[in-house]
Amino acid sequence: MLAKYDHASQYEAHSDASGVLYGGKDKGYAEAVGIVITNDPPSAGINEGTIGGFKVVQSEAHQVVYGSDSAGLCLAVVTGLSYPSRIAVQMLTELYGQYMDTLGLQVKSATTNSLSKKSKTVLSTICTKYDDLSNVDKASSLTAKVDEVKVHMQDNISTMLTNIDKAEHISDQANQLNEQANVFKKKSTDLKKQMRCKDMKMTIILVFLVLAILASILIPLILKATK
Repeated sequence: MLAKYDHASQYEAHSDASGVLYGGKDKGYAEAVGIVITNDPPSAGINEGTIGGFKVVQSEAHQVVYGSDSAGLCLAVVTGLSYPSRIAVQMLTELYGQYMDTLGLQVKSATTNSLSKKSKTVLSTICTKYDDLSNVDKASSLTAKVDEVKVHMQDNISTMLTNIDKAEHISDQANQLNEQANVFKKKSTDLKKQMRCKDMKMTIILVFLVLAILASILIPLILKATK
């Protein structure tokens, strides 16, 4: 192994060591990848200066995607199972071109881990780029946009339902106020009728009283005048 880079900055150990990709908690990711490639080496790239023969080996939580060129230079990446292997292949293809441009001349004479430090910038840059799928995969970017639109739609629907509930509440209150107004109007009308009746009764009583007074005064005068 000429170079290695741990983008996750730590080895993820798992309690179940049997049959896992890394071969147990006591083995580092680099050693595990070496074992995987040794057990199932990739096919060489068809054309010189290209990488091909990609293979994917999965464990319960991870996968190793790797390929090789015609000279036997092998590139590999460890990802989670949810990471699309086609994007990992795309990453390795891009990495191969950049790696050969910057360190290609040193590969033939390199010894074990002698290129790790020199490769760090290239490996870090490519890993950072491919860490966010939306930056490198149109399908993932579209999915992210669709999810964003779905969230906005859900928020809009929630707001709309809330507004509908408020509108219904306001409508109920308006109906109640309308009913109360009708009741008040009816009571006002009844009260007016009662007041009119009382006024009429008082008027009639006053008329009778006036007539009675006039009669008590005029009748004696009329009788006296006739005598």
